[in-house]
Amino acid sequence: MNDYAKKSMFAVGKPNEAFSKYFSGDSYLEVLNTSSAFVANVTFEPGCRNNWHIHHTEAQILIGVGGRGWVQIEGEEAKPLNAGEVVCIEPGVKHWHGAAKDSWFSHLSISVPKDDGSGKSGTDWLEAVSDEAYGKLD
Repeated sequence: MNDYAKKSMFAVGKPNEAFSKYFSGDSYLEVLNTSSAFVANVTFEPGCRNNWHIHHTEAQILIGVGGRGWVQIEGEEAKPLNAGEVVCIEPGVKHWHGAAKDSWFSHLSISVPKDDGSGKSGTDWLEAVSDEAYGKLD
């Protein structure tokens, strides 16, 4: 990771231990802002991805800042996510994101408070992305 970290425009951060059980592989977290909106740089080692999950009271904006990754919204094909690309995920939408098999990947994660009307709060962490489904991505 040292070479990747040296090239990163944001600090890679510390091992993402608090959420490690929801990730396949190692990830790192550097919190950049906690007032008004939560902003963090999340870095994934090659092959690392998070489980399917749903944010109930916040929209999530992902901005690719380094390497090559993937994002998938339930019912849609996985899409590449690269530096400079932006994905907005509305509250209540099941999705996952992470690195490509052969590349480190970092994105800014911006949480925008918003009520999805479900009465639920927080994030529901769901099943892991299967190795079979992930393995089909180029």
